[in-house]
Amino acid sequence: MLPAVLAVEGIAFALLAGLDGSVTWQAARVLLVVVVTAWAVWLTRRARRVGQGATALALGIAGTAAGAGAASAHLAKAGPDAAAAAAVVVLVTGVVLLAWGAATLIRAIPGWWRLLAVPMAMAVLWFVLLPLTVAVNATNRPPGPLGPVTPARYGLGYQDVVFRTVDGVRLSAWYIPPRNGAAVVLLPGAGSTRTAVLGQAAVLARHGYGALLVDTRGHGRSGGHAMDFGWWGNRDLAGAVSFLDRQSGVRADKIAVLGESMGGEQALAAAGSDPRIRAVVAEGATGQQLADHGWLPGGTEGALQRGMEWVMYSAAGLISGAPQPMSIPDAVRAAGGRPTLIIAGGAVADESAAARWFRAPSPATVQVWVVPDAGHTQGLSTAPRAWEAHVIGFLDAALEP
Repeated sequence: MLPAVLAVEGIAFALLAGLDGSVTWQAARVLLVVVVTAWAVWLTRRARRVGQGATALALGIAGTAAGAGAASAHLAKAGPDAAAAAAVVVLVTGVVLLAWGAATLIRAIPGWWRLLAVPMAMAVLWFVLLPLTVAVNATNRPPGPLGPVTPARYGLGYQDVVFRTVDGVRLSAWYIPPRNGAAVVLLPGAGSTRTAVLGQAAVLARHGYGALLVDTRGHGRSGGHAMDFGWWGNRDLAGAVSFLDRQSGVRADKIAVLGESMGGEQALAAAGSDPRIRAVVAEGATGQQLADHGWLPGGTEGALQRGMEWVMYSAAGLISGAPQPMSIPDAVRAAGGRPTLIIAGGAVADESAAARWFRAPSPATVQVWVVPDAGHTQGLSTAPRAWEAHVIGFLDAALEP
């Protein structure tokens, strides 16, 4: 039955690989899957038991990680579509191959050496299966629906606008013109759309600020592919800032960025390479790559976490082809003293630790505000008056003539 299970996994994997991308890229991926599957079927018919177990284990790991990552992403955002169905088949056959391969290899280990199977299994789970599954999930998310709520719900006049990034991706946004010559790009978190920052935009508009609420690539109504570690942020933000630069009511020296979660991390990183961004407000930012996580604990716990994250981020970069951005601490240094406000939820310990780490390279220009009892990106809903006072006071000071 082993060759049959391998063939079923390969067919489902080929279908999954052929659902997206250009015709050339689809054909290349499908051909690669077919070749690997054919080779595995041929090998298992001729190899000894250990060789069969190793082949099943390797393709079981690949199928389990790819199937779990893609299935969870599509079921959460698009429901039971074709990609989700193919991913579920890949997942099921991957688990079967993983279990069969592991059992076969364990039986081949003599005597008490079999006890090593437990730590080896834990290592595979932590350093291979978990990070690869997260990487696939983060790079294979379909765009979620925008929903019916618009700025009109808050009594705001707005325009539906589109613009392109330097690499040609079409981004969709709502634009609320300013009354004071200053405008703020608003970026939502991973997996979210511009509707997630409508409350923040309403606060800004109440004080005369313009707002550009952006669906980052692969989200909402924007084109491109999502990369939910935020690595396309520099290009998306450059396109957004260029759009504001072209608006007659916006002064070029009064453009800021406000980001939530992934959007906050994108804002912090982009400010290091785009001097047109005059100020940054980042809420719920904890980092988008290993170099951002110097705030992790030391010792064995920290080493295990860093090892897992290295695999996760490396795999996500390879799968997506996204350019790794400048680390946030380096971006803070490169920002040249432009003011930054980092907002952390008091109920999320990692956010406060990360905020202190990001502030360290430039304590004179980076402010940190910890919102008591607030959860992740819940500063406005937890303490609306304090959030308004902190953010508007910061922007007024940062963007004054």
